[in-house]
Amino acid sequence: MRLDKPIGILLLLWPTLWALWVAGEGRPAPLVVAIFVIGTVLMRSAGCVINDYADKDFDGHVERTRNRPLAAKRVTPKEALWLAAGLAVVSFLLVLPLNLLTILMSVPAVFLAGSYPFTKRFLAIPQAYLGIAFGFGIPMAFAALQGEIPLVAWAMLVANVFWAVAYDTEYAMVDRPDDLKIGIKTSAITFGRFDVAAVMLCYVATLAILGWVGAVTGAGAAFFAGLVVAAGIMGYHYTLIRDRDRPKCFKAFLHNNWVGAAIFAGWVADYLLRG
Repeated sequence: MRLDKPIGILLLLWPTLWALWVAGEGRPAPLVVAIFVIGTVLMRSAGCVINDYADKDFDGHVERTRNRPLAAKRVTPKEALWLAAGLAVVSFLLVLPLNLLTILMSVPAVFLAGSYPFTKRFLAIPQAYLGIAFGFGIPMAFAALQGEIPLVAWAMLVANVFWAVAYDTEYAMVDRPDDLKIGIKTSAITFGRFDVAAVMLCYVATLAILGWVGAVTGAGAAFFAGLVVAAGIMGYHYTLIRDRDRPKCFKAFLHNNWVGAAIFAGWVADYLLRG
């Protein structure tokens, strides 16, 4: 479940919180926020279990993952599947107090989380699929708070896809030598020598789309200041990944937590200033 490595929870949580604050116009219902936060932890945990199950025959050949429980045979595949199923069921029970649209949206959300690990076999950029899976809390948040899913929700989801491609390419740059040996597809391999440029262009697209969302929802200077801070953090990531040093690429990946936090802080501050 990798609860000892919360970066995955945070990268899943930030876009969900963005959506909750925008959909709730700065005052999302506390119960809905609690349901989504707990659900984020549970679904990320389930996703990790399914990921390790899908990669159980590959992880042992990758330096960074060879000691994961399934790869090291400390947990059986059957035990892993039971755990993933249990986490998914509890997550589903969590959304039952919400409206029908949100409950219906939870079905594709579970499918996306469960199917992502297998896309590395055939998709050239599986990170884009990850972005949809990690961002599906966005339309669900709008469904829960507004009873509908407006255009801005889908725009925020697209922004999250670009952000996920950026940070998960940095992550994939760490494993590229091992992934090439075992035949897994990743964006770092697909982009090749243009990997750094692709990461930076994805960052630009993320900021541009979120800027549009902010403009059409009446956001003010505080929100755009948050975007400027996020842009500065992204610029720092360029200094980390430009030489493709594996530890520095991993540091850049982890540092994306602050990108999500800066954008969220900007949105929270903006709604507070609006009163």
